[in-house]
Amino acid sequence: MALFGKKTPSTSSGQVKKEAAKSMKELYGAAAAGQAKEVKKGETRAAYGNAYKILAKPLVTEKVSNLGALNKYVFAVAPKTNKIEVAKAVKEIYGVKPVRVNMIKMAGKQARYGRIIGRRKDWKKAIITLPSGQSIKIYEGV
Repeated sequence: MALFGKKTPSTSSGQVKKEAAKSMKELYGAAAAGQAKEVKKGETRAAYGNAYKILAKPLVTEKVSNLGALNKYVFAVAPKTNKIEVAKAVKEIYGVKPVRVNMIKMAGKQARYGRIIGRRKDWKKAIITLPSGQSIKIYEGV
């Protein structure tokens, strides 16, 4: 076959397909053969699966910093979570099992921007009590 007047060596298309197939098997051999890693029951693929979705952020206020003396920590959490999910998320992320979890639904405030009156979203916070002698470091970068 000639490209711009130069001759190129001819190869059969079957040979090229076999080479491409070999390289694809080498790249994706384990997944194609069904030898993907097995996940044990109760184990998640990614570390901290939904824990960071449940614990949205730690709250940093003057009142919350006073609760630190009582070994209590406060987090803003996802609105549809319950106490059990929050306790599991704290155990998964920080490695400390909480003694008690208290939940509070916070109503969103009315907001006004010029003539437009709106409303902030409702949210939920969790007050987590840890066992005596245990602590977590959530205020390090603040």
